[in-house]
Amino acid sequence: MLTALAVVLAAAFVVAPGTLAASRQDGGFADQRSLVETLGKAFAEYWRSGDRDLSPSLARVVDYWSRYHVAKAVIAAILLIVLVALGVLLWKAFLRADARAGRRAALASAGVLVTMPALFSLLVVVANVQGAVAPFASLMSLLPVGAADTALADTIGQVRQQLAEPVGAGRRTPAALEVMISDYALYHVTLVVIGFVVAVAFTGLSVVLWTRSARTGSSDRRTRRVLKSYGVLSAMSSLIMFVVVVANMTNVADPAPGLLALFDGGR
Repeated sequence: MLTALAVVLAAAFVVAPGTLAASRQDGGFADQRSLVETLGKAFAEYWRSGDRDLSPSLARVVDYWSRYHVAKAVIAAILLIVLVALGVLLWKAFLRADARAGRRAALASAGVLVTMPALFSLLVVVANVQGAVAPFASLMSLLPVGAADTALADTIGQVRQQLAEPVGAGRRTPAALEVMISDYALYHVTLVVIGFVVAVAFTGLSVVLWTRSARTGSSDRRTRRVLKSYGVLSAMSSLIMFVVVVANMTNVADPAPGLLALFDGGR
């Protein structure tokens, strides 16, 4: 049953968010191309307005994108819970399995196969929470920076120029750019906070698993092996998350260079 539920949730993660994010007023977007085209026009309009508040057309896209990420985060979180529960059941069955090598190997393989998607689901949850908290920054990564559209190309060129200029006395930062920099910083603050929490959780889990392994009798080699394996995996996951946290702190402290790199297409 859990396997079937996981398959359904994985499919829902792909097909359902767009429908769930669409409001009754605008009906959402037909596809990714429609979203990007609307975003490009709305972004250029917002930049030309000179206002701090998002233009109605851009606010519509940003609100949709926030709902889209909320939907994906919720589905991915439920999928993560299902995969963790399924993994626990598989490893418990592995520990109780009789001496038939084929059955043990099958259960161990299934346990590993479930663990990898579970870790991926966790990363997906984190990424989509980021997008839900800072949807404008997330959307900026979708802007076609090499667009042939003259209005959008001119706008992106002006944004690059403003970001490339050093901050100095008498320089006035456009209100729209201040909003963009602020949301870009929030995007990375979100990852720093969530990443730190996840890293600490993995560290604690690793300690618990290693402690339980040490307390398990030497005769129960199968249990000790499973506990140690997941203890190592948890420790490695914790280390990776701490590295991600430290790397993103640079964009939190000084978001303008990272935002410029984004508008330069990652060059």
